[in-house]
Amino acid sequence: MGWMESPCVKICTYEPGAGVCLGCGRTLAEIAGWTAMSDAERRRIMDELPRRLAKLKPE
Repeated sequence: MGWMESPCVKICTYEPGAGVCLGCGRTLAEIAGWTAMSDAERRRIMDELPRRLAKLKPE
């Protein structure tokens, strides 16, 4: 298996209230299943992450 793109920024802090990692924005299920997902599934999730993370940051 070759290189796999990942949104991980090595700031692994899960926020139960938000339901996502504060570093990358993924859910626990997405993190756990990342390597089993297709490239298209990973890309779809990665496209959603900026919006998820923006919701966590106060204006």
